Amino acid sequence: MDQLQLTDFDLDRQLLNLPGISLLIFTSVGCSSCRWARQQLPVLALPVQRLCWVDAEENGGAVQRYGVFHLPTLFVVRDGQFHGALRCKLSADAMTQALDQALALAPDDLP
Repeated sequence: MDQLQLTDFDLDRQLLNLPGISLLIFTSVGCSSCRWARQQLPVLALPVQRLCWVDAEENGGAVQRYGVFHLPTLFVVRDGQFHGALRCKLSADAMTQALDQALALAPDDLP
């Protein structure tokens, strides 16, 4: 699974141009759940093409636009279309089910 580190400067351009399903993940260095997510999500068998990481401390513009209030926060983007937040337990089964539900909804423009 591919992994990208995105910033305020390239987040929208990258997400609009990337094909397939991207999991956008806002994290922070000081967040223990975020450190766990950084270690575990790349090895889970998730039906996504890539993980797109955003450091919330260094990218306040993206945090504000996406309405991030807690970390880690995950969003689903498919073929440049925004499918909303992923609110679930960080396990392969729970995330796969939540991804299916999010992708079944009508997409929106990126925030």
